[in-house]
Amino acid sequence: MEAVLDVVGIGNAIVDVIAQADDAFLARQGLTKGAMQLIDAARAEALYAAMGPTLEMSGGSAGNTLAGIASLGGKGAYIGKVREDELGRVFAHDMRAIGVHFDTAPLAEGPPTARSLILVTPDAQRTMNTFLGACVELGPEDVAPDLVAAARVTYLEGYLFDPPRAKAAFQKAAELAHAAGRKVSLTLSDAFCVGRYRAEFRALIEGHVDILFANEAEITALYQTSHFDEALAAVRGHCEIAALTRSERGSVVVTKDETHAVPAVRIDQLVDTTGAGDLYAAGFLYGLTHGSELAAAGRLGSLAAAEVIGHYGARPETSLRELAALAGLL
Repeated sequence: MEAVLDVVGIGNAIVDVIAQADDAFLARQGLTKGAMQLIDAARAEALYAAMGPTLEMSGGSAGNTLAGIASLGGKGAYIGKVREDELGRVFAHDMRAIGVHFDTAPLAEGPPTARSLILVTPDAQRTMNTFLGACVELGPEDVAPDLVAAARVTYLEGYLFDPPRAKAAFQKAAELAHAAGRKVSLTLSDAFCVGRYRAEFRALIEGHVDILFANEAEITALYQTSHFDEALAAVRGHCEIAALTRSERGSVVVTKDETHAVPAVRIDQLVDTTGAGDLYAAGFLYGLTHGSELAAAGRLGSLAAAEVIGHYGARPETSLRELAALAGLL
């Protein structure tokens, strides 16, 4: 079967609810700055009531990555579970409006569409509080074999390891992709997520993952070291490609035999780091699926990440394809 899609992403379909906050607010709410934690419906309601004015937009890690790929002119599809409610309809509309194929059947009843309450402090750091809602109902039956077989890369977000049925969907997708001769990509998502599933992630990377994305905190948590160079050495050769991001220090792309240091793209003002890793993955995967060398794919990732951290929200506001063309990357 010919690959007609660049990437199919599987993840938690989430609507982001973003508000500005200071460190004192985080302390009063007992929140760990810069982390993601799962919360229940009651906690979501209480925290939402305490937040200041909010901005709502479709998000979710893999969803943001597919939005970035679409902005670059790529062809993508998304698998994620929403409820047939107001936020669920907003999420579906937003995905389709940017040109991403999305036809996962919504829940007719049960938990509502997921939302992530994101608090952005003056230093642009984001603290995420996620109510998974309908996401926990994503299961293997939602993974369409033809869709996975049609994509050059199946991209999976580490957050999927929290709901058990979603984990089964994740594993099915990886098996289908490799059976079709395609690549499997994983993002570790969050250091706290790594801490919960370290052994499972290591086993997946060793046996099933071709392209790994992780930031410095995630990769050092995976290999239980405080030194980035030690973590880089540990991951080398355990997957085909590892793209490791380091914020303003750029990224390092490694294979068994190669190492490419990629500089960050300078920005005028850092506003909100939400989605930086997601958009780096978008640029990198777009480059990789369109014949770019690894260093060039990393530069596309840096450019996409730079665009998204210059404004609130985790999806591009400016055409990434136009920015990449101006930078001589396309």
